[in-house]
Amino acid sequence: MNSQAFKVIGLRKVPHEPLGLTVEEDENGNLIVARILAGGTIDKQGLLQKGDVILEVNSKPISNPEELMHFIGLLSEKDSVTLKIAPSNEVALPTKQHQCYMRTLFDYDPNEDSLLPCKEIGLPFKNGEVLQIVNQKDPNWWQAKKVGSNGPAGLIPSQELEERRKAFVKPEADYVHKISICGTRISKKKKKKMYESKSNEEFDKAELLLYEEVTRMPPFKRRTLALIGTHGVGRRTLKNRLINSDPDKFGAVIPITSRPQRELEENGKNYWFSDRETMEQEIREHKFLEYGEHNGHLYGTSLETIRDVIHEGKMCVLDCSPTALKMLHNSSEFMPYVIFVAAPGMELLKQMYNFSRSTGTSSRNLTFDRQSSIRYSSRRARTLESLASLYEDDDLCRTVEDSSTLQRAYEKYIDLIIVNEDFDETFRKVVEALDTLSTEHQWVPVNWVY
Repeated sequence: MNSQAFKVIGLRKVPHEPLGLTVEEDENGNLIVARILAGGTIDKQGLLQKGDVILEVNSKPISNPEELMHFIGLLSEKDSVTLKIAPSNEVALPTKQHQCYMRTLFDYDPNEDSLLPCKEIGLPFKNGEVLQIVNQKDPNWWQAKKVGSNGPAGLIPSQELEERRKAFVKPEADYVHKISICGTRISKKKKKKMYESKSNEEFDKAELLLYEEVTRMPPFKRRTLALIGTHGVGRRTLKNRLINSDPDKFGAVIPITSRPQRELEENGKNYWFSDRETMEQEIREHKFLEYGEHNGHLYGTSLETIRDVIHEGKMCVLDCSPTALKMLHNSSEFMPYVIFVAAPGMELLKQMYNFSRSTGTSSRNLTFDRQSSIRYSSRRARTLESLASLYEDDDLCRTVEDSSTLQRAYEKYIDLIIVNEDFDETFRKVVEALDTLSTEHQWVPVNWVY
């Protein structure tokens, strides 16, 4: 290298903060600045840029990343760092900080990541936190900051990197562009498949959601309230109490069925009656949020009935199946607020069961067939107390286990979790949460807005 190309720069270390750069060796053995973290010490001082070759640290020759880390690690927090560099030929252009925000859908600890170039500059986060993504140029590592934090950016795994780590994809089925060993991007056409409501489970199995792009919105009321939980946790009772407490604010859908109308039944009161052929046609056209069959008859929730409640200016309260959440969440039309009603602990369930036995309400030999009980069966409307009288200990244990399984499987869609240990307290928490939506800013999926 020509000596005229060398430059000596001085960097001031900030206590308890890394310098904010990563390095790599090129094919000639030179130590190259691979990336500069936005908001870090080096980025703020503006003396280094990506592609610069580091030759010496405090007049000591450096030949590899390990030596650089060793020398910098020996310095105290107040020491300055002098670097002799060969500047990159690239012209550093001013960059505008991105305004891209992601909600994280998994936990991340840099100290447990064997692929992270430098664990000190990794950014730890918990499921549900919102991060500002300031740089996505690296296909494997994004630079991000926690919302509300004034500190420097840190590295987090990109969507592509985390997908490759967490999901095995057969080579013949992998249509997403890949990164070769030498870092070259290999572009392939991504296979796309249209989303269909009846294919919820297929999509949930095939798609690995790790980040969700969100945007911050001023206070506004959601259009639907989805109450989710396992059988018997009191969702139907909670829904009815909400609607009865303020009929002008909350409304419910009336299910549609192909069952013949019985004597004295009024069409549109408890059910809308239709014929099987019409319902099957509308199911094929994806006009139902969910549907099922019981005793040879179809039952379902029509999307049009949800729209009718919304058009009346009310929040539509749904006690729907968790598999319906994806359609609600991905639609700017329904904008759901999702509350998971969790089962109380085993001890509380046992107390309720023992109480029902002591009062003689469970003296009959009754059985409860979960498989034959569908969404609109009257048995689904029973409260936790009445169901507890039918369950044995293994049934109670299964209720708790099913509740935990549902929560883990659908937590990416859940806004609030309430353990239903006391019904009055649960109702109060729901009302408070809905009132908060009208007074506080909200992070919502970006597709609800743009």
